[in-house]
Amino acid sequence: MADQDMSNNNNDNLVVSENPEHPANLIPSLCAKFWTLGWVTGTGGGCSIKEDDLVYIAPSGVQKELMKPSDIYVLKLSSQTDLRNRSYLRSPPCLKPSQCTPLFLAAFTKRGASCCIHTHSHWAVLVTLILETRGPGFDKAFEINNIEQIKGFGRGLDKKGNLGYHDMLRIPVIENTAHEEDLTEFLEEAMEKYPDAYAVLVRRHGVYVWGETVHKAKTQCESLDYLFQLAVEMKQLGIPWLSDIEPTVPVRKSQQ
Repeated sequence: MADQDMSNNNNDNLVVSENPEHPANLIPSLCAKFWTLGWVTGTGGGCSIKEDDLVYIAPSGVQKELMKPSDIYVLKLSSQTDLRNRSYLRSPPCLKPSQCTPLFLAAFTKRGASCCIHTHSHWAVLVTLILETRGPGFDKAFEINNIEQIKGFGRGLDKKGNLGYHDMLRIPVIENTAHEEDLTEFLEEAMEKYPDAYAVLVRRHGVYVWGETVHKAKTQCESLDYLFQLAVEMKQLGIPWLSDIEPTVPVRKSQQ
């Protein structure tokens, strides 16, 4: 990777704003909340937000609950000719770009997302381990249905509305690599194979979740983590993740 800072004055103005919804303020705020949930312990995990043509990215190696707006990287998406060799409008001194960056950019360019969140949730990791025990052919996707929280997910790219209670939620699983940015090709392949998915699990590692807005990405990340925890506890109780519950129609009394 050959990241470059193309600015002369480091464009600090790009990360200075009194608006709490500005990406440079919102990313540290979100990461601090994720830290309280155990999603970004140590320096793992991260978040990126796209606003128009600018992409704001949490740095590598920073404790997420202590992150500041001045720690944020900024790049212009339309100026990138190679997602592995990126040029930055703004690079904080003494920090390194996140290795998650090309995966974040894949969510923006291939899914039209405006926010991508990466967590190291232990529930996500446990789900991939449970799937691993099922053997080849059964470990490539997490599937669950007939659970209310499934309603927190959209039906897919360019589709209106959210999934229903009886629908099946399917999240693909990709294999982990020694270096995170080497996951990019596998993530893109999973996006092609599962076009309606809003997330990808990384075996023994964590999960990437994206959304059309920051709100949707956060909502889906929270919903997914709830479902992962539920799935682990269902496994412990011997309850299958997929069931054959048939839709029911309520019987209403006829009006007098």
